[in-house]
Amino acid sequence: MFFKSFFDEELAQMSYMTGCQRTGEAMVIDPARDINPYLETADKEGFTITKVTETHIHADFLSGARELAQHTGATLYLSNEGDNDWKYQYLDEVDHVLLNGGDQFHVGNIKFDVLHTPGHTPESISFVLTDEGGGSEVPMGIFTGDFVFVGDVGRPDLLEKAAGSEGASQQGARQMFQSLEAFKELPDFLQVWPGHGAGSACGKSLGAVPVSTVGYEKANNWALQHTDIDEFTDELIDGQPEPPKYFGMMKKLNKEGPSLEKEREVKKLTVDQLEEYRGNDAVIIDTREKWSFAAGHIPGTINIPYNRSFSNWAGWLVDYDQSIVLIGESSLLTDMKKSLEAIGLDDVTAYVDQSDLSRVGGLETYTSITPEELEAQYKSDDQYVVIDVRNPGEWEVGHMDQARHLMLGHLKDSLEHIPKDRTPIVHCQSGVRSAIAVSLLQANGFKDTINLKGGYAAWKKQMNQA
Repeated sequence: MFFKSFFDEELAQMSYMTGCQRTGEAMVIDPARDINPYLETADKEGFTITKVTETHIHADFLSGARELAQHTGATLYLSNEGDNDWKYQYLDEVDHVLLNGGDQFHVGNIKFDVLHTPGHTPESISFVLTDEGGGSEVPMGIFTGDFVFVGDVGRPDLLEKAAGSEGASQQGARQMFQSLEAFKELPDFLQVWPGHGAGSACGKSLGAVPVSTVGYEKANNWALQHTDIDEFTDELIDGQPEPPKYFGMMKKLNKEGPSLEKEREVKKLTVDQLEEYRGNDAVIIDTREKWSFAAGHIPGTINIPYNRSFSNWAGWLVDYDQSIVLIGESSLLTDMKKSLEAIGLDDVTAYVDQSDLSRVGGLETYTSITPEELEAQYKSDDQYVVIDVRNPGEWEVGHMDQARHLMLGHLKDSLEHIPKDRTPIVHCQSGVRSAIAVSLLQANGFKDTINLKGGYAAWKKQMNQA
């Protein structure tokens, strides 16, 4: 049997390929939008991808299942569980098989048993793999998707918070409890292959280890220690991170069928040509590091540095009806475009090489101050207002008395809460998110916005030493 895992660091998303070496058939589980890694692996290992499947309708990334099946001629194996609101809507266009709990199918000599594991979503299914071609009569592992992670389980509140399904959180949490009761009956030796690792917003305490076992999770996963459904429900729902704004769009697009038309011409622009792209129908994203942006940037641009958080913050701050212009290194354009396509932001229309900025004048800057300067010069001055852009959980743990809480992901929609006659001083926990927030505020007319170096952590340390 062949087995390979794939990991998207930006989205902390896991996908898998399994193949029967005797028959040359392979299947991909939960493919990402970029299907090239699966095609390259199949070609290298001599496999034909005959089946493509996914554990549920994803909310955190745009699935590559439809495109991979179309490209290879594979059959889609998809869940038939859940209510009618969350059924796949594009299946008339593809060769497909619908799966229910208790079903079984093969990829060559590899057997897959389907378990219905609702909780994260009503249609969630998991796959138990048995390598019959290798002579095994017992299963090897289970692909759990967003059901069981290493150290955590899938959050049940996304349908309610991101997709507007009222009452789904409580119902999903209770379904999760029942699914976990069934999970406890699986053999301890079974490997657990989850759909996400640490950094995903699909749970609140995911572990960084990519694989586990049923026995290890039964002994150590907090969710598997509960015996009371009401206590479990309360703990599962409490403290879940704010779901990114784009999650609702992902559910919609993955249900209706992701677009197959990603290839678009990206026009190279000069700085002077940027002017024609300004306006509500386009967003200009400067992908340089925050210190480069602070030292000089085109007015009206938003700073989302190209790093592991790029997709996440683009999904929070860019509207899906906006075209996108990028400023950054030309050599990274393809990678940046793939990162945006991973969450369905396909309309990258143009770019400017960052080296061109050194040849133009009139660049905008912003100032950063230390916690000491904040306390000595700014805090008591009514010309300023402190804006805390951290997540709700961080705010609840502790915050500055005079600060106003406007989470970065919702900042663009909360500008009316910032007094027009005051200069914002923005902070997050460490200074990373606040730099994005400063660029957003400057682009929306708060030209003198100030950034707090080191964020709340540095301020708290200074207060403890004072």
